[in-house]
Amino acid sequence: MDIVLLTALGVGSATVIGALIGFAFKKISHKFSDIVLSFAAGVMLAAAVLGLVIPSIEYGGKYGILITVVGIFVGALCLNLIDKIVPHLHKMIGPDIEDHNKTGLNKVLLFVTAIAIHNLPEGIAAGVGFGSENTAQALVIAGGIALQNIPEGMVIIGPMLAAGVKPSRTFIIAMLTGVIEVIGTLIGYFAVSVASVILPFALAFAGGTMLYVISDEMIPETHAHGSESGATFALLVGFCVMLVTDVLLG
Repeated sequence: MDIVLLTALGVGSATVIGALIGFAFKKISHKFSDIVLSFAAGVMLAAAVLGLVIPSIEYGGKYGILITVVGIFVGALCLNLIDKIVPHLHKMIGPDIEDHNKTGLNKVLLFVTAIAIHNLPEGIAAGVGFGSENTAQALVIAGGIALQNIPEGMVIIGPMLAAGVKPSRTFIIAMLTGVIEVIGTLIGYFAVSVASVILPFALAFAGGTMLYVISDEMIPETHAHGSESGATFALLVGFCVMLVTDVLLG
């Protein structure tokens, strides 16, 4: 339990780390942000397949593949429903957000709220990973999610400051988005701990949410600013780093 709690705090703290970087540099280049986010996408892609989808099939027994497929689609559909209610990253990071002088406070706060809402299922994915009892793999999954949170924390600082939010309040808001992820991680862990029978579905559900985030949000965002080639290779590097890590720790 101690390692789960520390992991939850670590995943949530990644957003705060990103926020501190955002305060320090305020104007971070799209190229740098895209490379970091693409690397994280590669890690998350491998983690979703190796740490969530494949274990889901193995733990599901006779109907493992059916449970896994259903779980993946349910997870993706849940995030798709959230997207219809509150658009996220690539749907909101556009000229209006980047032109700070024209950015409305309401739109900025909606953008931050969207990140916070999406952090809940991402946190659940990190927590569910511990249900497979492969702690090393669960930590790598959480690490991939944490990597994604750093550029998210970086990108929310500039618009809030430009919209007139005080630096202290900006930092608190960024920290709260990280707290949501901590809560999600604990929910995921306790859900599979209390009812281990749901583990195969929960693993697939978590995998589906991660695959959805990668395809619907991370890849489009990293390919929207002219850094497609660098972003693609960064994703491949992240994917291979996760593969090597999984083999070494397996």
